[in-house]
Amino acid sequence: MALVLHNSLTRKKEPFQPLQPGKVRMYNCGPTVYGQAHIGNFRAFLFADVLRRWLESSGYDVTQVMNLTDVGHLREDDEADAGADRMELASAREQLDPWKIAEKYIALFFQDQRALGIKRAHHHPRATEYIAEMIAMIEVLIAKGHAYVVDTGDVYYDVQSFPAYGQLSGNTLEDLEVGARIEVNADKRDPRDFALWKTDAKHLMQWDSPWGRGFPGWHVECSAMSEALLGEQLDIHTGGEDNIFPHHECEIAQSEGAHGTTFVRTWLHTRFLQVDGGKMSKTLGNLYTVDELSEQGYPPAATRLLLLKGHYRQVLNFTFEGLAEATQTVAKLQRFARETVEAADGAAARPRGERAGWVESATRKFAEGMDDDLNVSVALDGLFSLLRETNRRGPTGAEAADALAALHDMDAVLGVLETAGELREVDLDAEVEALITARGAAREARDWARADAIRDELTALGIELLDGKDGVSWRRIGAST
Repeated sequence: MALVLHNSLTRKKEPFQPLQPGKVRMYNCGPTVYGQAHIGNFRAFLFADVLRRWLESSGYDVTQVMNLTDVGHLREDDEADAGADRMELASAREQLDPWKIAEKYIALFFQDQRALGIKRAHHHPRATEYIAEMIAMIEVLIAKGHAYVVDTGDVYYDVQSFPAYGQLSGNTLEDLEVGARIEVNADKRDPRDFALWKTDAKHLMQWDSPWGRGFPGWHVECSAMSEALLGEQLDIHTGGEDNIFPHHECEIAQSEGAHGTTFVRTWLHTRFLQVDGGKMSKTLGNLYTVDELSEQGYPPAATRLLLLKGHYRQVLNFTFEGLAEATQTVAKLQRFARETVEAADGAAARPRGERAGWVESATRKFAEGMDDDLNVSVALDGLFSLLRETNRRGPTGAEAADALAALHDMDAVLGVLETAGELREVDLDAEVEALITARGAAREARDWARADAIRDELTALGIELLDGKDGVSWRRIGAST
């Protein structure tokens, strides 16, 4: 079957059809870097990772962008465009300027991302690096009558100028309860209007603009960065369900108001992660981080597996019992991988479609699950049927190699054994050479960000590059030349 995805905009499953055949432009809402991301945040980031992996496994050429919000316009009560933002709250709490706060928590984010086996996006734009693009978009919106400037120099989006506002969330202009979550602001034409540019002399992060020195509204950041790196139309945009309103709703209004064309073809949203059946919160002390779980003896591969097991459109309940079970499952998968490598004894696997019958059956079941709106639960049934049948039959030689190749194909999507350190040696040389070739192509195209991202990916694999006059060579980190 072909890939179908549940589009949050149309509220139904649809065959996935990118704008350009074979190519996917995907934007994922990333972290606001005011503190260390917790496992609830990483559920959405892991979903984006598995989505990318499955698209690539299915033959698509994916360009993935995940932003880093280092100008954080999120109040502690989650209102979007009023009050102190979280970057500045963190700055006051830790006695560091906001730029140092951003550097600290971006580094921690990438550390946790590597631990969980999440691939680096092709681009991780920081909001502070795209202020000029945000200002340019705001100027277009003002010129087209979608935004207005008030006496203070603040700029607001006029939601009544965009009748489709609310199409994603279902909040029509008529049904939105004025004042329910929005503090009344006399400068606005309508209480529902949202900020594109703000002025505040006390704000620590400031830039010059045509309307005075200030800082961007939260929503315009993603619209400007996605346009700069992916163009005016995206194939896929993902985020947590809390992003639907107001953030993604406002992105649509901004991008479509500026360009007059559909902004995103397919919207995908991940449901919340609960802990022991209840809400995650600071006050309850259950905002667990990846390293906290590791310190308690639970490997990141187990955390990854647990966060992937439930369907992304269903609330997932995190428990330590479930994490312990996931830890045992990872160990079982590791044993199976090692035993199958021994049973294959160097034999080559046959091409897909020519492998042993039970291997082909398991592979089909895995693909059917992934093609059905990334139903990882069904895909895992395919994986475990591969284990059961292989263990029952006890194959050797080519048949064992078939099973091993299928396991590798499945884990290239799930990333569990990869994160645990298994299967790396099976084809590490070929993988490294492919990445080096891709890095060389990126350097020739002067795509330095992509080249650096590939180098980081190689470092995560434990590979050090040696650039010399005769070309690029490599070695395992810690090995002698």
